[in-house]
Amino acid sequence: MEWNESELAALPRSEFAFPGRLRDRLVAAILDGSKTTTTGLLVDFEHEGEALPEAGLRYTVPDSEERLVAVMEVTDVRVVPLAEVDLEHAVNEGEGHTSVAEWRTAHEKFWHSAAMREALGDETFAVDDSTMAVLERFRLIADLRG
Repeated sequence: MEWNESELAALPRSEFAFPGRLRDRLVAAILDGSKTTTTGLLVDFEHEGEALPEAGLRYTVPDSEERLVAVMEVTDVRVVPLAEVDLEHAVNEGEGHTSVAEWRTAHEKFWHSAAMREALGDETFAVDDSTMAVLERFRLIADLRG
């Protein structure tokens, strides 16, 4: 399917991490098909005043240079405590994690980063087993790199 600029502009954006190496790795994993899930924090959605995603929602995906490189479609959303994130979800994030503990360690590093704490306006923000996570499953529907 071909996408024109007005169709793309009408879609919300899904930004993975902050611009930089991590975003570039995540976007590459989306484009090569190894990343089909992602995890957000409910507190982040609430802080930003964003509605939770729903199955069928389509997003554009920008790279670190803010170029739109993909369109993805949400296929499933679950909201669960971090303690309930399962291995399938962790592996399908496409970051090479082979255990939930490994996945959790990497994600906590991001969630406890100065950039994330600044984005949330809470310099002491920390997650624990009861922190509510938004687990999205999605599919790539368009590679816009041309």
